[in-house]
Amino acid sequence: MSKKPLPKEENIYETQCPILYAMEIIGQKWKLPILWYIADADHQTLRYRELERKVVGITATMLTKCLRELEANGLISRTQYNTIPPTVEYALTERGKTLIPALESVYRWADQQMKAKEKD
Repeated sequence: MSKKPLPKEENIYETQCPILYAMEIIGQKWKLPILWYIADADHQTLRYRELERKVVGITATMLTKCLRELEANGLISRTQYNTIPPTVEYALTERGKTLIPALESVYRWADQQMKAKEKD
């Protein structure tokens, strides 16, 4: 892996850094858990209310905001069915699926770190 150092005289938020770009898209508190639960869904889709139950502590407003942003960034798709009451399902897009191996790696790393911390 080749890392390109950031120029010292530039504001890091104004450079073309892939890590900062990724954090803009998925770096908020709730986006990773949302993606994780959608990826882990039995049928590869989750309804809005299912997400609301799974992502403990998130408000309806924040869930809606995060889902809209993830959809705008092409990581999830939204399908609305014309039923009463309306049914909405969310699924990972192909682009979103490419993120899952990285999340699994972060999960394994964090699990190891948590276990190591318990031993300390």
